[in-house]
Amino acid sequence: QVQLVESGGGLVQAGGSLRLSCAASGSISRINAMGWYRQAPGKERELVATITSSGSTNYADSVKGRFTISRDNAKTVYLQMNNLKPEDTAVYYCNAQALTIGTYWPRGYWGQGTQVTVSS
Repeated sequence: QVQLVESGGGLVQAGGSLRLSCAASGSISRINAMGWYRQAPGKERELVATITSSGSTNYADSVKGRFTISRDNAKTVYLQMNNLKPEDTAVYYCNAQALTIGTYWPRGYWGQGTQVTVSS
C-alpha cells in the first residue's frame, strides 16, 4: 500500500503564502504522477495542480500564476501557494498515481487532507 502524509496547511491572510508538502511511503514500485486537489465546504473536490514523473505540470485556471507544483524526488511533492485569496479556502488533498510492488497497473491514492484557510 501507499501512504501519503501532507503538511503545511494553516491560516493566512489574503495575499499571503503557504507551502504544502506531501511525502509518499510504502511498497511503492513507481509513482507516475502526483498532484493536489481541494474541496471547499459544500463543493466537489477539484483539481488544483498535477506533475508527472517527467516534470510536466498542469494547473487549474483559478490558480495559474499564483500556485507552483514541484517535486524534489520521486516521492515528495510540494505546492507553493502565493497571493492566496479567500476562495482558496478548502481542504487540500495530495494524490499519487502509483504502482505498488507486484502490481502492473497504477491506482490512485489519497492523503488525509490539510486545511487551508484564507481570511479576508
